[in-house]
Amino acid sequence: MNGIRLVFTALLLMCAATAGAKTYNANDYGAKGDSTTLNTKAIQTAIDAAAKDGGTVVLSPGTYLSGSLFVKTGVTLQVDKGVTILGSQRIEDYPVMPTRIAGIEMRWPAALINVYERKNAAITGEGTIDGDGKIFWDSYWTLRKSYEPRGLRWASDYDAPRPRLIQVFNSSHVKVGGGLLLRRSGFWTLHICYSTDITVDGVIIRNNEGGRGPSTDGIDIDSSKKVLVQHADIAVNDDALCLKAGRDSDGQRVNRSTEDVIIRDSIVRDGAAGVTFGSETSGGFRNIEAYNITVLDQVPVGILFKSAHTRGGFGENLRLHDFTMKGTPVVLRITMNWNPSYSYAEIPKEIKDYPPYWKVLATPVPKEKGIAHFHDVRIWNIRAAGAATAFEVDGYKEAPLQRFSLENLDIEARKGGHIYDASDWQFTNARLTLAEPIALEDATSVRGLPAASSIVKPAAPKADPSKKSFEEQDKT
Repeated sequence: MNGIRLVFTALLLMCAATAGAKTYNANDYGAKGDSTTLNTKAIQTAIDAAAKDGGTVVLSPGTYLSGSLFVKTGVTLQVDKGVTILGSQRIEDYPVMPTRIAGIEMRWPAALINVYERKNAAITGEGTIDGDGKIFWDSYWTLRKSYEPRGLRWASDYDAPRPRLIQVFNSSHVKVGGGLLLRRSGFWTLHICYSTDITVDGVIIRNNEGGRGPSTDGIDIDSSKKVLVQHADIAVNDDALCLKAGRDSDGQRVNRSTEDVIIRDSIVRDGAAGVTFGSETSGGFRNIEAYNITVLDQVPVGILFKSAHTRGGFGENLRLHDFTMKGTPVVLRITMNWNPSYSYAEIPKEIKDYPPYWKVLATPVPKEKGIAHFHDVRIWNIRAAGAATAFEVDGYKEAPLQRFSLENLDIEARKGGHIYDASDWQFTNARLTLAEPIALEDATSVRGLPAASSIVKPAAPKADPSKKSFEEQDKT
């Protein structure tokens, strides 16, 4: 509750600060909504003018082609109904800047719309921000096709520069929403990184138009604090609502957690999962709550925790409740060995000339620092119908998934699935309609499962079921 109060206090202060602010029409600075004129300079000039007295920038109805725009302190970029900001397809229209990408700090093209090291800013309205990203999707697939046979799957995401749609970086007291339609992002749609007191209220994200773009995450909350996300409607081709906190040695060096986050009242229509923790877990997660989330049948997993044995980090005081899953194949998946070909970077010996961030990605992490520790997780009021599998849970013997509380479950699934390497799990009021029971292995003190819903397998070497399932469903 303290997190909610802090976020709303920040929002009220921001609204009070912008009340009565002067309006600046970018068309007066030369912007043309003809879909072909490059308007980066004209719109940015209007934003810079508004920054002098904390004003609002608007545009007349039309489609405005643009490269990267930077919303300044005290400025609201208002994208009204009938207005589209259309992303340039030229990568040179997105200046390369320091940021964090997929868990490591590096230089990368700026987003189409940026709040970069600013405060008290907003991007709002009922208009459209369209990344027109297919050209960037295609460039990625071309690169990856050549990389995978060389054992470089892990490098392809970093070597194919693609602009995000909106970036909020190292900023505070920022609002995004108001009914915005966010379309066809070249890479992640809304990336909130190293930021505090951020509100996302009312966004519609549609990335699967004209193709299914790789890594087109919906909303990524990355090593940030005091974040509220609500009233999101998401269809993407990767993680939809995602918590991140850094990758491997670089993420542990930065060591910034994601804390005090509320995600609520949202629907995920398409994507890799409904709500995801990871795979970038290095800085850890603390005090996260997600509730009133609907996940539909195009989404393979309802609730997903994913990490790798080089990530490290932790998750504690995580609360997920009041989820409705309609035909979602897997209700709960936890894997600590996610997508090995992507997660574990190894530079082939024959490659001598490579970018510096390859060395960062391939820096070894000691085993004792590499395994993420998730504990004290509460999941309740979960309704799932038409699932293929209820649980796919894989921890590590040396770091079992500890103290998970699952209450008021109403799950109908063909298979119970499995719970491996878990300790002190408590099921309360679990109504499980399963054609096949749940397999338990190295799962000590799992209590409260209904009779005949589970079987205890003898401890023995086993295949890693998470490895197969994630390689089959790797959408990135």
